[in-house]
Amino acid sequence: MKHIYLFLFSMFSIGIYAQEHAWVYLADKPDSATALANPISILTQKALDRKAAHNVTVDFRDVPVDESYISAIKSQTGITVVSKSKWFNAVHVLGTQTNINALSAVMVNGNSIVSTIDFADSSLNARPAQNQNKHDFEASLTDFTYGNTSNQVTMIGVDHLHQNINNYTGTGMTVAVIDAGFPNVETMNGFQRLRDANGIAGGYDFVDRNSNVYAYTGNSHGTWVLSDMAGFIQDQFVGTAPDATYYLFRTEDAATETPLEESLWVEAAERADSLGVDVINSSLGYTTFDNSNYSYTPAQMDGNTAYITKGANIAFEKGILVVNSAGNSGSGSWQIVGAPADASGVFSIGAVQANGTYASFSSRGSNAQPTQKPDVVAQGQASYVINTNDAVTTLNGTSFSAPILAGGIVCLWQALPNKTNAEIMQLVRESASQYTTPDFFLGYGIPDLSLALAEGLSLDEFNTQNTTLKLYPNPVVNQLTVEIPSQFEEVSIKIYDVLGKKVIDTKVNAINKKINTSVLSKGVYLIKIEAEGLSITKKIIKK
Repeated sequence: MKHIYLFLFSMFSIGIYAQEHAWVYLADKPDSATALANPISILTQKALDRKAAHNVTVDFRDVPVDESYISAIKSQTGITVVSKSKWFNAVHVLGTQTNINALSAVMVNGNSIVSTIDFADSSLNARPAQNQNKHDFEASLTDFTYGNTSNQVTMIGVDHLHQNINNYTGTGMTVAVIDAGFPNVETMNGFQRLRDANGIAGGYDFVDRNSNVYAYTGNSHGTWVLSDMAGFIQDQFVGTAPDATYYLFRTEDAATETPLEESLWVEAAERADSLGVDVINSSLGYTTFDNSNYSYTPAQMDGNTAYITKGANIAFEKGILVVNSAGNSGSGSWQIVGAPADASGVFSIGAVQANGTYASFSSRGSNAQPTQKPDVVAQGQASYVINTNDAVTTLNGTSFSAPILAGGIVCLWQALPNKTNAEIMQLVRESASQYTTPDFFLGYGIPDLSLALAEGLSLDEFNTQNTTLKLYPNPVVNQLTVEIPSQFEEVSIKIYDVLGKKVIDTKVNAINKKINTSVLSKGVYLIKIEAEGLSITKKIIKK
């Protein structure tokens, strides 16, 4: 069964299963040594730069699948190759069980090229199945006037990043949106600002194998999702990363639910990696399929089983931050987070109502999953989107809480470019409302990205210092004490609010070391302590 996570409806289709789905894993890549010696031949310079910045090595998985191997498999009786993966060194094929099993004997230049074969129908495998999964749509000083989006933006504190003196709105960051098609994005007024800035870098329809991602294919889900990150209507609607650059990839066939969609998702993730993408947003999930023989069980949502889950974990290893909707199965029989959101390397986003309370449809975590799921939550009930008619409307689903937060994370990473994907994820978790008491409903809770930014900047500055310094109490009420290192007679103290405005400018020494903070409003501030040879920035909280 496929779930289009609008929570408004679900689709069930019955097909005729004349052919089987299988993943054929290949034995090697004959030209891998040559390719790895000249990585610019297989990756863009942006991809290489991103990997270098985050200490991610170019490895065997970056080398494309050997085309002679693919040709040899395509030439076999009754076999159709529908997808390929360089990360897995595998192809996804359709054919009868007999014809697929016969691929084990395929040779190129006298050498066997097939390592293993995994059928999507695990009962056809001679050994334990290598996982299949099910995907669902998860839909159940810039001066912005946020209009309808005000609540969903301010709930996670991304407005403070937008309005920061450095204008963290996604500039310079690249996002891949993997979804079900993006009808009318090329003409809608809601994306005019994005198009004027050349913010759409390209796209590809992996289902129909063409570049027309704007064609209507029976569903407008991708357009809605994109609007929550990149949409803009003056004084009415502001996406959470309006100035990022986007690639649009269609991997979801809304009419059917088959294991092929997992493979297409992995293909898109590989393409994203090759293009140097920083963040993937995916509002898709997989648990059960139209053909029940291919379906997963809840126990298999263990972060390691589904093909798409394993692919998502590789994307994480490659330095990409993958944000995925948790699913809309919370009030149904399935209930728990599906693939690829079950992956430890995926930042899984649940949904809350506008008032911050749990949305009953949002999929829950379970003890079967290796890490806390969901990770965090954002507004997913009555989320505002721009529809294909350029109208602002509301929809329900983790399909929308995911891009709302993904855009915010893009802005946070823009502000903290030296952080790794794992470090950004952890900063967001630590900023969330119930970080010390997570549960299976809200995960770590609702994040505050202004807190995450303050903590990230604090760590960046403080870790560069080899000195002793004490600030207390923190949180502070009326008086902050600053004890400075003994080698300094006096230091300069400047305190800034989260918008970058200086609110206190003073000096302290060993005798006069107290600062009056009673004049400050409640919230998060940055305190910058400077002297010759000393520069430290720390976060303080005013209660």
